[in-house]
Amino acid sequence: MNSISYNVQRAADAISSAGALLFTAGAGMGVDSGLPDFRGNTGFWKAYPAYEKLGVSFVDLANPDWFIKDPSLAWGFYGHRMGLYRGTRPHRGFQILRKWDNQVGNSFVYTSNVDGQFQKAGFDPQRIVECHGALSHMQCTRECGVGLFDSFPYEVHIHPSSFRAQGNLPSCPQCGSLARPNVLMFGDYGFDENRVDAQMTAYGDFLTNLSGPLVIIESGAGTHIPSVRSQGEKLLRQFPGSSLIRLNPRESQGPEGTISLPTTALKGIEAIDSVLDSKWF
Repeated sequence: MNSISYNVQRAADAISSAGALLFTAGAGMGVDSGLPDFRGNTGFWKAYPAYEKLGVSFVDLANPDWFIKDPSLAWGFYGHRMGLYRGTRPHRGFQILRKWDNQVGNSFVYTSNVDGQFQKAGFDPQRIVECHGALSHMQCTRECGVGLFDSFPYEVHIHPSSFRAQGNLPSCPQCGSLARPNVLMFGDYGFDENRVDAQMTAYGDFLTNLSGPLVIIESGAGTHIPSVRSQGEKLLRQFPGSSLIRLNPRESQGPEGTISLPTTALKGIEAIDSVLDSKWF
């Protein structure tokens, strides 16, 4: 048995004896659904060639200042992503994770993704933390006190070559000022944390009331923005007897005790599931 097969077996053993499951996910979870990978300028500019011509990186563009300096550029990027995420169908791996949840009976999701794919796949919205916010919600740039509001009534029309937004841009339903996504950007001191804070409260209750071993299944979370990786590693230290299963084709390494699988999210989930089927059914 090679090391990958051995770790697949270890992962299946851990999940089959789990008292609770925590599904943590980074951008690699969405790549298997066809969503772009913004890892490095190469991946970002491949998805958005117009920004390569401008010499603008993902870090440059994912900044709230653009909603003041150049709203059509800002909403061109976020409006395109909003439409892309709405039209994307979650890959089969999401349904496998739901099957594991149904079998174990206690799970939570912690993700840095802003694409809403876990909700679309049928996961309970009350048991999801979106630590960087989500494009499903907006906030007022003027901070008029309206709070967060749903983005689904809004559509942003994008010029196909410049990727700039055209026509009317999303506006605050209370004061009419420009709206922005409730997404945590770089240098973002205006991010409205209320929704994430409520999610974190529910997540804290989940961790407080654990019964039996916690198994963390981390899918596609890299080291560039380590929000998700650090969460799993912290819990591995915090809860003796817990397990961390890390699925990542390039950065599967982890602290002692990590079950590392150098594979994409979908392939890793499917491999583990093929072993779990023989244990559970």
